[in-house]
Amino acid sequence: MKKRILVAGGGTAGWLTAAYLAKRLGADLPGGVTITLVESDAIGVLGVGEGTFPTIRRTLATIGISETDLVRRCGATFKQGAKFVNWRHSPAHHAGEFYTHPFQVAAEDSGIELLPYWLMGLADGQDWDDAATPQRAAADAHRAPKLPSHPDYVAPLNYAFHFDAVALAGLLAEQGIRNGVHHLVDKIAEVMIAPDGSIGGVRTERNGVLDADLYIDCTGFRAELIGRAMGMPYRSCSDVLFCDRALAAQLPYADPQDPIASYTIATAQEAGWMWDIGLTQRRGIGHVYSSRHMSDDAAETVLRAHLGARGANVDVRRLRFDGGFREVNWHKNCVAIGLSSGFFEPLEATGIAFAEVAAGMVANLFPWGGDVETSARQFNANMLRRYERALDFIKLHYCLSARQDSAFWRDNVADESIPDSLLELLDRWRFRPPNELDIDPQVDIFTEASWQYVLYGMGWKTDLAARGGSLRFADDARRAFAEVRQQAGYAVQNLPSNRDLTSYAQAHRFGGGAAR
Repeated sequence: MKKRILVAGGGTAGWLTAAYLAKRLGADLPGGVTITLVESDAIGVLGVGEGTFPTIRRTLATIGISETDLVRRCGATFKQGAKFVNWRHSPAHHAGEFYTHPFQVAAEDSGIELLPYWLMGLADGQDWDDAATPQRAAADAHRAPKLPSHPDYVAPLNYAFHFDAVALAGLLAEQGIRNGVHHLVDKIAEVMIAPDGSIGGVRTERNGVLDADLYIDCTGFRAELIGRAMGMPYRSCSDVLFCDRALAAQLPYADPQDPIASYTIATAQEAGWMWDIGLTQRRGIGHVYSSRHMSDDAAETVLRAHLGARGANVDVRRLRFDGGFREVNWHKNCVAIGLSSGFFEPLEATGIAFAEVAAGMVANLFPWGGDVETSARQFNANMLRRYERALDFIKLHYCLSARQDSAFWRDNVADESIPDSLLELLDRWRFRPPNELDIDPQVDIFTEASWQYVLYGMGWKTDLAARGGSLRFADDARRAFAEVRQQAGYAVQNLPSNRDLTSYAQAHRFGGGAAR
């Protein structure tokens, strides 16, 4: 008998999971699984998660979505990292100061590790994100990461996407159904718990009882299966990450040909930060803030000021969240994926990345032989470490700030708000930079390069004076830094703009050929 999966809930997480598992677990094959997704037409898509990690390229390719269709259908643009404005110092004294977290790792074509030589001052005063890779120069100039001639999801510079999340959910649904997912529009009225504590079925209003071997909870913050029915507790991280509110707006470009930013732009505010994401037709702009440090009305005033006169009458959505995660995400025959599993403020676009990770692990750990508990233990241990490590990484953006202009920033640098695990990492990095010894590729969604960009972007000082005399490749390092500067100039000169490349996709497919 074929194994059956029931995905409860749609949206980006639900349809990404269903479409991906349909491909990986052979929903279209005689010996594959049967996948059913049930979603209510009375519950809308949250639709504000518009940023991703570079891993999304492989995920979408596996699902079967072309890059051209992504751009055309979802207003997608090319994201080469994140730009952090006013995080290190107050804008009253350092207005417009910024650093970036590019997706490209440091250039090491020379065969040497460049970071120690940068720390020793051999990069002519450049910031680390600028000295390490040509990507910052390209993104600063609103360039795309690739040429039209490059095939789908292939480029000389590492990249992800910005997109309309509601449109992406629709595109994933279409492809998911083509991949073999059965789609039911219905409302779950009851989650039926069996005597052993597992889910025995879900009762729907129109289709009666639906049962499966594995249930995947993609019901968002409601967590109707894993939380409400099964009682798996949620671990709040509000003592570490203070932001618990968001205001979201959409602003058309003043001119349809305005440049499209190649970053997610995160601008620090008095009690949080502002995101600015450029799509093809509009910008998504929002204010993430701490309700302990700013009222809702004051936060909207800050957002309206940022939007300017053209945003005076735009609709603003209010969102509340409790940043945190479940320590048990696979219980019995139920797996939580997406917001039902956990959520951190969208500072580094972790939401969709965690859904990708979880879907990939379900595919790899799927209990074909019935060994549910074995799979669950491994899944839970892996996801728990991933959440804990991501928590440390996001807190890193806050806890090194020199800002003292508000209680929010003063509270963020207090030792009692910094996890011991992050304090341990900072202790290591007083006399050596982050390296592969600090990263576990089985659980870390951020590489050592990501930690380096944020650490040194925030002004951290690693003292290498004691080992300076052992760095024998100083001349090679200077040549390597010069080569990066040369590559940066080439990228700015030869890569198309973000807008030009997205415009190209309206009539052509990447790699050549007319768009169908």
